[in-house]
Amino acid sequence: MTIAATAPKRGKLAAISAAGSSPGVPRPRTAYIGIGLIALGLMVLAPALLTPFELRQMGRFICYAMVAVGIGLAWGRGGMLTLGQGVFFGIGAYCMAMHMALEDAALRGEEAPQFMGTFGVDLPWFWEPFHSPLMTILLILLLPALLAFALGFSVFKRRVKGAYFAILNQAMVFAFVTLLVGQQATLNGSNGLSGFQSFFGFAINDPANRQMIYMIAAGLLIVMMLVAYWLMRSRFGELLVATRDAEERVRFLGYDPAIIKTITFVVAAVMASVAGAMFVPLVGIISPAELGVVPSIAFVIGVAIGGRATLFGPVLGAIAVAWAESTLAENFPSGWSYFQGLLLILVIALLPGGIASVGRYFRWKRAGSRFRKEAEA
Repeated sequence: MTIAATAPKRGKLAAISAAGSSPGVPRPRTAYIGIGLIALGLMVLAPALLTPFELRQMGRFICYAMVAVGIGLAWGRGGMLTLGQGVFFGIGAYCMAMHMALEDAALRGEEAPQFMGTFGVDLPWFWEPFHSPLMTILLILLLPALLAFALGFSVFKRRVKGAYFAILNQAMVFAFVTLLVGQQATLNGSNGLSGFQSFFGFAINDPANRQMIYMIAAGLLIVMMLVAYWLMRSRFGELLVATRDAEERVRFLGYDPAIIKTITFVVAAVMASVAGAMFVPLVGIISPAELGVVPSIAFVIGVAIGGRATLFGPVLGAIAVAWAESTLAENFPSGWSYFQGLLLILVIALLPGGIASVGRYFRWKRAGSRFRKEAEA
């Protein structure tokens, strides 16, 4: 039975694209060439061709792409619709922001950030670990991992999935943002943390240092893509796809689907946290507005448009959507949301596998044409 025959009402393009929800992992040559081209574009061409402002914007897009790599693993390969990545992004961002704020305070000879003086409070106990750069890096990695493990294991062990998992993620984002907004005296509430002067001892306004921070972010994205590709090709990656498609069969074979899902959820959370940590020195501010329900959904939209189950689709989709938002929002500030919604509807209706599945459609066309010529001969 052909693909088109199984879904005649959706149209040929949509049927072929939908089949791409479980595409094969790219061959090593294809994967490494693709990753190499992305590295060339981000780490060589972009610094050479873009203005400092445009390079700063590209750094922001790269942070979103890091989050997208994790969502691609969790949602595209594992079937877990993670609508709460804003929480993990925020944990990494606030950890980095608190360390940078303490660094700036030390340069001024003060004990605490300036906004705390407005409220007349001393440095809270939970700020103390962020005096240490090493402890800050460890917390950026460990805090989201521990939270994701506790949440994921308890949820997946009870076999919660689908829409219920997505709703739970959204509730977690809402609670996290509400908590941040309420911490006016200790985290500056809805204003967030901003105005940073240094990044691990380097002056953040120095153009050479800004370019160094951008290169670190681009390098981390490349490393994350390599990790994602390694996971896709590994035995664990095969179990993850099997868990998504036939969880009961995986359990029958002696594997624990809850463990497989939890590990993937933790990996995605750590990637989002690292992205948040790099977002702060690149953009210069973090506030609850960057972490709420809408930004968390926007992360997923970029992945859906690019192609959630592929290696390159989430990265390219996240960068393209962020670039389109940045460009269109300047000229049509009230129209971007409508355009974004329309784009998502078109992709769901015509390309369920995302833009990355367009190549599959043309390969199918070429194969069909060759088959017809052979039959006519």
